[in-house]
Amino acid sequence: MPVNFGRVMKRLNEKVRNAGVETPEWLCLSDHTSKWNMDIYLAVDRETPGLENVTLSGKFLSKVYEGPYKETGKWSEDFKGYAKKQGFEIKKWFMWYPTCPKCAKKYGKNYVVIVAEVK
Repeated sequence: MPVNFGRVMKRLNEKVRNAGVETPEWLCLSDHTSKWNMDIYLAVDRETPGLENVTLSGKFLSKVYEGPYKETGKWSEDFKGYAKKQGFEIKKWFMWYPTCPKCAKKYGKNYVVIVAEVK
């Protein structure tokens, strides 16, 4: 996870909130472009001024995992097998972390969703 992830999310949330834009289900997809970098895709109900607005479309497959973030590598390997078993080839994938680290610690559960565009 990037070192300044919390600050980035706080700035993003501020821009979205100041624009009066809603974030349905707090869906925030992370595209891990390297071990220490990621692109963030925040679902919004309309375009947000001052941010790069993109639309994702296609066929997607997802699976929920539970446990510490350090299991990401294991989950990724499992998901590759899962997609293949379902007859899909992964084109691009994202992670959705619906529980922040503090909340996961508080509630004792940490869910991570892998969402992949497939063909």
